[in-house]
Amino acid sequence: MIRLDPNEISFPNPQHYDGHEGIIAFGGDLSVERIWFAYQNGIFPWFNPDEEILWWCPDPRFVLYPNDLKVSKSMRKILKSNLFTFTENKNFRDVIKNCREVDRKGQDGTWLSDELIESFVKLHDFGFAKSIEVWQKDQLVGGFYGLLVGKVFCGESMFAKVSNASKAGFIHFVETHKDQLALIDCQSHTEHLESLGATMISKKKFLKTLHENNERR
Repeated sequence: MIRLDPNEISFPNPQHYDGHEGIIAFGGDLSVERIWFAYQNGIFPWFNPDEEILWWCPDPRFVLYPNDLKVSKSMRKILKSNLFTFTENKNFRDVIKNCREVDRKGQDGTWLSDELIESFVKLHDFGFAKSIEVWQKDQLVGGFYGLLVGKVFCGESMFAKVSNASKAGFIHFVETHKDQLALIDCQSHTEHLESLGATMISKKKFLKTLHENNERR
């Protein structure tokens, strides 16, 4: 793996460098500029707060094509029941804080450090990061956040305080924005997203799609 220079915003080219098990670099910093540059090039940070910053570009990549979204009959019934209401970018900070605090099966702690949260909040202020909130009455019961890189939404994390909240929010988001999105980057495999139609594609195919649909490059 390559150690990054904290004084220079650069990464190994993931199209030509495989790294180690998807990790292509370590170190550097969590500045807004570095994080945004990373996502524009298909790279994302994922690490334990007490360890070195690790930068990933896995092969294969877990993604969802919006037109491949699968909605079960039971979920369609829930969506039609108006059990939940949805907003966008209303409570970004609360969404990301809940993503950090929610208990996750098989995980001890979280990778969302205070520094990383503040960088994502700034990216939201700049219009690059967005949140989806799921409400029951006046209570925030689910949601997720990510970065929009051109027409590719890079999903970061989600949470749910009641059953089906995050799934309902994700379906609502995809169905609402499918005409504006070429791809949703789910990063790594989960059964939850696989059940909604996400699949594995090669890193090469993912990077090609990202670059072809990145209007801000």
